[in-house]
Amino acid sequence: MLLLYVIFKSSASASKITIMKKYSFLFIPLLLAALSFTIPASIIVTGNITDANGNAVSYASVNLKGGKTAVASDNNGFYSITVADKNDILVFSAVGFASKEEKIKGRTVVNVILKTRQDALKEVVVVGYGSEKKIAQTSSGTLKRELSGKVMGMQTGNYHDQEYNTEGYDFIKENTFLLSTDNPLSTFSIDVDAASYSNVRRILNSGQLPAAGAVRIEEMINYFKYDYPQPKNDDPFSFTTEMSDCPWNSNHKLVMIGMQGKKIPVENLPASNLVFLIDVSGSMGAANKLPLVKASLKMLTDQLREQDKVSIVVYAGAAGLVLPPTSGSDKKAITDALERLNAGGSTAGGAGIQLAYKTAMENFTKNGNNRVILCSDGDFNIGMSSDDEMERLIAKERNSGIFLTVLGYGMGNYKDNKMQKLADKGNGNHAYIDGLSEAKKVLVNEFGGTLFTIAKDVKLQIEFNPTKVQGYRLVGYENRMLNKEDFNDDKKDAGDLGSGHTVTALYEIIPVGVKSNFLKNVDPLKYQQKTSALIPSNLNNEIMTIKFRYKTPGNETSKIIVQSVNEKAIMGIKESENFRFAAAVAEFGLLLRNSEFKSNASYLSVLKLAKKSISSDKEGYRKEFIKLVETAQELAVHNNLDLEEIARD
Repeated sequence: MLLLYVIFKSSASASKITIMKKYSFLFIPLLLAALSFTIPASIIVTGNITDANGNAVSYASVNLKGGKTAVASDNNGFYSITVADKNDILVFSAVGFASKEEKIKGRTVVNVILKTRQDALKEVVVVGYGSEKKIAQTSSGTLKRELSGKVMGMQTGNYHDQEYNTEGYDFIKENTFLLSTDNPLSTFSIDVDAASYSNVRRILNSGQLPAAGAVRIEEMINYFKYDYPQPKNDDPFSFTTEMSDCPWNSNHKLVMIGMQGKKIPVENLPASNLVFLIDVSGSMGAANKLPLVKASLKMLTDQLREQDKVSIVVYAGAAGLVLPPTSGSDKKAITDALERLNAGGSTAGGAGIQLAYKTAMENFTKNGNNRVILCSDGDFNIGMSSDDEMERLIAKERNSGIFLTVLGYGMGNYKDNKMQKLADKGNGNHAYIDGLSEAKKVLVNEFGGTLFTIAKDVKLQIEFNPTKVQGYRLVGYENRMLNKEDFNDDKKDAGDLGSGHTVTALYEIIPVGVKSNFLKNVDPLKYQQKTSALIPSNLNNEIMTIKFRYKTPGNETSKIIVQSVNEKAIMGIKESENFRFAAAVAEFGLLLRNSEFKSNASYLSVLKLAKKSISSDKEGYRKEFIKLVETAQELAVHNNLDLEEIARD
């Protein structure tokens, strides 16, 4: 209307005024119509999703009806979603619950109670061969089930809108007990991955017991932090040893070896050249996949500095660069690029990996942190699909000085085995993100440890004294075992240690003089001298000697640290919380795997150990572990199943 007034005042001609008055009746409706089409302000709606008993519904899907916006609730049932209209409708859904629609009606807080589905869960899940029928679910989320066929390393799960379960896990052949006279050396690579624990947590919380192939005990142990001392010299890590009675076999001893990576303040970390490699294929459309990927990487973006730079490569039917190298200070540009991503198409994983490494190399930061961060469910099915081809590509790129972080997402088709191989071959680490709290742990709380390597190709070699140790078994680390000759071979790849990371390994040992069915004896050797005659008397009190070999980033020549473990010095020390909790997690893993070495392991023993080891639990992860053990125990009882039956079937 102001425009019309100016036009009228500036007109000196009465005839022109008459003409303007005539046509103003046409302009006024148009102007009013234009003013009515103002862009509505977006609304952030938050709330909690619970069941009828007030229990949080974790990882429920929250979708905008008729739109593409979708988020997932976190471990505590909390969600946050941005909508454009106060009259929009949200659709809430979760496994085992009836879907529910809620009109926003201008509210910014919408709490929802989901009702348990009354109908039976009738979908059939593929479990290697044979099938699993899910016949009912209680309000607490515990499933009753009937098994037919065999569980062959494939996860049986309870998945929303997922008819067939094609999750992939490699078979794990457990380390056996070895005679120290015949095998005095034990050699392995460190492992800082923690994907197995968060994945097992997801499976247990969905009302299922995990397949044995999903349970990598060393990753479960290393999910947690331990109170080891910071290194005092120029070495990138310190190490701690401890020995006590083995909780699941009182005739045996348990030896703990702990490593503590030097913690470098974030402001002192080298500049980063990061490439986010994001799977945007059709399989990533679920709320706990691409939407969770976006939320995770936004958390990571918030940690970046001006000297850091980020590129974004995506792949579906083809691969493409959607964000050129952008400073970490331009967080809006990075988050806007993430927000524009949508899922659809097939999965050209090989092409995406090649483009990501090419992008990282073109923007290589000398003496910096050059890293590709792969976010996927691991379901590569177009292009470079064979594991061998993919591993060769990653192994080749490893020599370029570019590291790899593999973040796994989703359920139902998750390829744990493929993600694990990529991380192992690519100077990398592997985490499974089952919710926002896990994303925060990996990418915020453990920012330095996840993304900044301080020691690479870290190997351990233990030589056991046969006058003290009759036999031994390394608990876990099956896919990290090395030949004894590999220890001194600098060309042999091994695990990497990040800033502030802790690594823990456990050996179950059989002292000399203890009878054991686990040891397989051979006939006495004719030409070998007796062991006791070979060992000097001043070494008789040593149980073992531990050797650590590692390289600093950018160097290809390794350094070595050697430490002997004296029986008298180690036996008189009271069990620490570190020891008790690591032992509790290991015993839990033995139960979940139904290990032939579990001896007298029990859930009660696990709970007793864990509950005495939570005084330094700032983040609450150890308390969460206790609840998870109780969940597993309840599943075994309520389903009238034990792990022996699962293995036997």
